[in-house]
Amino acid sequence: MRIPCSPAVVWNGHSYSFEEIRRWARAYVAFLESAGVKRGDRVAVFAETRPELIAAFAGHLSSGVIHVPINTRYKADEARHILEDSGAVAVLTQEGEECHTVLDEILREHKPPHLRHVLPMAAAFPSSPSRKSVSPSSPSKKSTSSTPSDDDVAMLIYTSGTTGKSKGVALSYRALEENTRALMELWRFSPADRLVLALPLYHVHGLCLGVAGAFLTGFTLLLEERFEAARVVEAFANEGATAFMGVPTMYVRLLDHLGAHPETAEPLRKARLFTAGSAPLPAADFAAFRERTGHAILERYGMTETLFTLSNPYEGERRPGTVGLPVPGCLMRLVDDEGRDAREGEPGEIHVRGNGLMSAYWGREADTAAAFRDGWFLTGDVAQRDADGYVTILGRKSVDVIKSGGYKISAREIEDVLRRHPAVKDAAVVGLPDRVWGQRIAAAVVLVEPCDAEAAKEACEQIAAFAASHLADFKKPRDLRAVTELPRNTLGKVQKHLLVKSLGEGTA
Repeated sequence: MRIPCSPAVVWNGHSYSFEEIRRWARAYVAFLESAGVKRGDRVAVFAETRPELIAAFAGHLSSGVIHVPINTRYKADEARHILEDSGAVAVLTQEGEECHTVLDEILREHKPPHLRHVLPMAAAFPSSPSRKSVSPSSPSKKSTSSTPSDDDVAMLIYTSGTTGKSKGVALSYRALEENTRALMELWRFSPADRLVLALPLYHVHGLCLGVAGAFLTGFTLLLEERFEAARVVEAFANEGATAFMGVPTMYVRLLDHLGAHPETAEPLRKARLFTAGSAPLPAADFAAFRERTGHAILERYGMTETLFTLSNPYEGERRPGTVGLPVPGCLMRLVDDEGRDAREGEPGEIHVRGNGLMSAYWGREADTAAAFRDGWFLTGDVAQRDADGYVTILGRKSVDVIKSGGYKISAREIEDVLRRHPAVKDAAVVGLPDRVWGQRIAAAVVLVEPCDAEAAKEACEQIAAFAASHLADFKKPRDLRAVTELPRNTLGKVQKHLLVKSLGEGTA
């Protein structure tokens, strides 16, 4: 394959070419081989974003080593579970980071049985890929690695564990390449693009659409260790950025930044594309961003087990509040509680077939079998489809569709109404157990202006009255409380199982 002329990665003002990343990856593979790591072994990565992680991912893919990223915010118990469940033989880490401290705690208390090597970044990557000390001939000529096949497992990405212990999702080379390529073609990515990548590299959003997308398409990654709204604006203003992929909370922060600095909207107008995923994008934020920048955010849908299955069109109408249409190579159906295809406008669970499906839950045959029905993956997400085929996510089957008094009620619909109140900064709605109604609707709101308990109580009464004036009686929250923040995971998804617990216990 022809190596692109554009840089692969730009990091803190330094550019790394695709050939330099490839050379760095080959030297890293030689390092793994010297440690006895072989094809099919699992190697975990527990370190903050940096260019070395891009090279490590490339090295794992080229050698058949299974890539196992770990959420950098995980504590000892969470990270130990992944190391033990995956059977990782080695873990790549960076001394001085919090991840390294957590790993030390794991090793002191109970070393995972399969873990043979802790690989410090300085030893695995002793020099810059552009230096002559790292040459294309670094790997041993006696390498025992062989080219992995399309159906081999490329990655184990662990779910967020919102309903129990996180499960390892085994994704094949075929799924990774075919699904990512489909999105890159759909969204018109080319080597001329420069993508601002501030997403974490332990999740499919950043790792697949960002890094694998760059490998397949040849565009440049403007890599950021973490998201900062001002840095995103600067990348468009001064570094030739053309695209940005984010989660809804990032767009909220961008909008806050644009509100405080209206002049910074102009650089964003020069962009080619903004996309959003991993959580629902409120329609109000879609409208506000378009008003300030001229860009309609392209919202899409996917999950770790299916990769990316639905997308608003690149050319054509991007409808706020929807996640669009099936991605090429993907099939989707909506299934009601009776197992029939849901009618237009009616809710149904999303079932998926297609090029991004996982191979299995790692080491969990029963869970894998339960996740499929007649070849379709059961996502647990509920949606409805309009006459033009555009899909609107209503929420999780178990959490965001509330069954109260015989009605099926969308939590997201109520949340959208609550967010329209001028005193509400954010909102989340859940169903709490109720002897009479089955579930009663409860809402937690984050107020725009923090206040004392008495003022918060008064604000909640006003918000409840507002909701009652905009919703059918059976949809209005019966319990509405002000909270300082909503519990979220690192990708901005509200952890509703925690909210159910806190609201049910009378705390927030």
